[in-house]
Amino acid sequence: MVLQDGYSINSDDQDCDTAPLLEKEADKITVPPKCCSVRCNLAAMMFFGFAVVYGLRVNLSVAMVAMVNGTNNHISCTEPGGSPHVYPWNPEMQGMLLSAFFFGYLFTQIPGGYLSGRFGGSLFLGGGVLGTAVLTLLTPLSAQLGATWLFALRALEGFGEGVTFPAMMAMWARWAPPLERARLMTFSGAGSNFGAFVALPLTGFICHSLGWPAVFYSCGSVGCLWAVFWFILVSDEPRTHPRISDREKCYIINSIGSQGTPHGWTVPVLSMMFSVPLWAIIIPQMCSNWSYYTLLTSLPTYMDSVLHFDLRQNSFLSALPYLAGWLFSVGSGVLADNLLERELLSVTAVRKLFTFIGLFLPAVFLLAVGFTGCSGVLAVTFLTLSSAFGGFSAAGVYINQIDIAPRYAGTLLGITNTFGTIPGVLAPIVVGYLTKDHSVTGWRHVFWLSAGVSAFGAIFYVIFGTGKIQSWARTDEESDTDTHN
Repeated sequence: MVLQDGYSINSDDQDCDTAPLLEKEADKITVPPKCCSVRCNLAAMMFFGFAVVYGLRVNLSVAMVAMVNGTNNHISCTEPGGSPHVYPWNPEMQGMLLSAFFFGYLFTQIPGGYLSGRFGGSLFLGGGVLGTAVLTLLTPLSAQLGATWLFALRALEGFGEGVTFPAMMAMWARWAPPLERARLMTFSGAGSNFGAFVALPLTGFICHSLGWPAVFYSCGSVGCLWAVFWFILVSDEPRTHPRISDREKCYIINSIGSQGTPHGWTVPVLSMMFSVPLWAIIIPQMCSNWSYYTLLTSLPTYMDSVLHFDLRQNSFLSALPYLAGWLFSVGSGVLADNLLERELLSVTAVRKLFTFIGLFLPAVFLLAVGFTGCSGVLAVTFLTLSSAFGGFSAAGVYINQIDIAPRYAGTLLGITNTFGTIPGVLAPIVVGYLTKDHSVTGWRHVFWLSAGVSAFGAIFYVIFGTGKIQSWARTDEESDTDTHN
C-alpha cells in the first residue's frame, strides 16, 4: 500500500518493535508531523545542550585576554611588547592552558561512545555537561592556586565533556529516521556554533562589567540548569519515552529497523581498524578540526594582539564566524535531506559534495586571511566566510558515521572524535610557538598551515569516502535478508 512522503517499510502489518529497516522499494507510510514532535524536541534540547557545552569550552579563550592583560595592553603589529600581566603567563603557557581541555577530552571519547551504544546516551550526555559545569564553577579558585591547578581542572573538564558528542550520535542512531538524519543531527550539532557565537561576546561583556571570574560562575550555573531539564524531558529511545505518540514511535522504529537496537558487549574492532571508509572520516575530521580549534582557542588572542580590538570588540568580532557557521550548518542539513528525498543524489554523493565545500572553500579564505595584515575588516570578513562554508561539512563527513554503521555510530564517533581531538591539543601549542614573537608573519603562518591541512582533508574524503553501510556493521537479521535475496 503506497501512502506519502517517500518513506517506506517492508510491511505495514508488522509490530513496530520488530519491523525491519527502511527500504525504498517497499510500501510507504505516512510521516508524523515534525512540529512539536518528540524527535524535534530532542533536537532542540541537544541544540541548547551543545550551546552550553561550547560556552563552557570557549569561555577561557576570551577570559584569558583579561586574565593576562591587566591593563588591556595591545601589541604592535610589527614590534613585540606588552605591559605587566595579572598572571605572568607567556604565549607558550597560554597555549598549554588553552589546550589542556583537549588532553582530558581525548580519553573519554571511545569509552563514551561504546557505553552509549550499549546502554543509551542520555545519561552520558547529560552527565558530561553537568560534570563540566560543576568544574567550571571552580575555575577562578584553580587560577588563584596556579597554572598547574588550572591546567588540571581544564583537563578534567575535557574528560567529562568527552562523552557528549559520542552520546549524541548513539542517541540519533535510535531516534533519527534515515531521511531526516541530516537536518536533525546538523540542527542539534549546530548548537556548538551557536554556543560559541553567544558565549564569545557575552564573555567579553561579563569580563568588562563584572570581572573575568563571573564568566565561569555564570557559564557553570547555566550548565547545571540545563542538565535538570535534560534528565526530566529526555529518554534513550522511542520505546521508553513516556510522552511520545504511538504514531511517531512506530514511524521512528519502523524507519530505523534493527539498526536502532543497542549493540552487544562486543564490537567488530578489527574490521573497524582496517575500514577505509572509517579512515576516510577520521583524516578529514582531523584536518577540519585543526582549523576549527585554531580559531576556537586562539582567535581572541589574534584579535587582541594583531588587530588591536578592545575586549568587547574582540569578543563580538570573534563570535561572527560562529554565527555564520551555525546558520550554514543548519541550512546544509535541510538541503542534504532534500537532495536525498528527491533522489537527486546518492548518500555518497551528498556526503562528498558537502564535505568538499565544507573543507576546501574554508581553506581558500583562511589562505586569504594571511594576506590581510592588520586590516581588521578584511580579516574578520574572510574568517567569517571561512566558517560559513565550513558549516557545510556538518551534513557531510561529520554525520557519515551513522551512514556506514548506524548501530556502532556512537563508538565510531568516539573513535573519530578521539583522533579529531588531537588537533585541539596540538593547534594551540603550535600557535603559541609560531606567534611567540607577536608578529603578523607568525599569524600568517598559522592561517596558511590551517588552510593547507583543511584542503588536504577535502581531497582525501572525495577520494575515499562513502555513504554505504559496511558489511561488518550489518545485523544478523539484515545479513540473513541479504543472503536470501
